[in-house]
Amino acid sequence: ILEDIMNTAQRPKLEDMGDYLYVVLRMLSCAKEDGEVQSEQVSLIVGPNFVISFQEGSNPGDVFDPVRDRIRTGKGRIRKLGADFLAYSLVDAIVDNYFVVLERLGGRVEGLEEELVTDPGQKTLHDIHTLKREMIYLRKSVWPLREVVSGLQRGESPLVRETTGIFLRDVYDHTIQVIDTIDTYRDMLSGMLDMYLSSVSYRMNQVM
Repeated sequence: ILEDIMNTAQRPKLEDMGDYLYVVLRMLSCAKEDGEVQSEQVSLIVGPNFVISFQEGSNPGDVFDPVRDRIRTGKGRIRKLGADFLAYSLVDAIVDNYFVVLERLGGRVEGLEEELVTDPGQKTLHDIHTLKREMIYLRKSVWPLREVVSGLQRGESPLVRETTGIFLRDVYDHTIQVIDTIDTYRDMLSGMLDMYLSSVSYRMNQVM
């Protein structure tokens, strides 16, 4: 497990070690300068009365801040329920932030669509390819998460109570929504690539 924590190129996964669970997730964020998607690995070790989290980066302020605040102030159920609920809260914070990242990417896709209609150029083509690459990377980061959340939700481990399974079902639904949105953006970008090539071909015919 220590080896897995140190190897930060892991795909999301869940391993049941009997007396504890090991969960790997990808925490996503957008760079403030160019909006490029950044990713870091988060490892969780969930025991009967503890959760240990390991983050690849050490940037101040991340998606866990609201969870930390709830623990500090004792708001909600987070300090009353068990370690499994705390683990769910961390997974939920990561998945909820995927929607924020997708919103930013959606804005970039819309901007490209506008550019494609008004004044497409080499930069447009480069931006389409960059976004397509980011969508493929996002899908790789999110797709295996379905199995992770599904594994936690099935309640095969005594460390995850049935009451927490209800909350995890909600996270599973959100994960499916994220995957659907990524697939929609990928299809849109493929269509935009075809549009760009048609536009270039049309202009060349006009010149001829």
